[in-house]
Amino acid sequence: MHQAARLEFERVMDEFARWHAVPADQRSPAPAWWWGPAMAVFDDHEPMCRAWCCELGLGEGASFADGARQLLALFAEQTSLPLAHDFPSMAEGGDHDVRDLHPQPSDDSAFQP
Repeated sequence: MHQAARLEFERVMDEFARWHAVPADQRSPAPAWWWGPAMAVFDDHEPMCRAWCCELGLGEGASFADGARQLLALFAEQTSLPLAHDFPSMAEGGDHDVRDLHPQPSDDSAFQP
């Protein structure tokens, strides 16, 4: 397996563990950014570590391909995707404007005509 694919999948598994720890009724939909790393290891039959197998509900010795299929299955019935600030749980209230970046007035004084 390519080192970059392994690192991306490791990042996804860290995020999956955080996401999975949130109670199901408060959990955001699975984020679309997991799709790419899952596809990158979709055909890799190298065994995953025991912790990842357990986290994904797979038996010990399951392959990266098995893990990718578990992750991709999360999208099968999903009808929406979360925004970044709604991950790993749905944000409560209307405080999204606090998290959004707003345009700042530009200082054009550095560019004199």
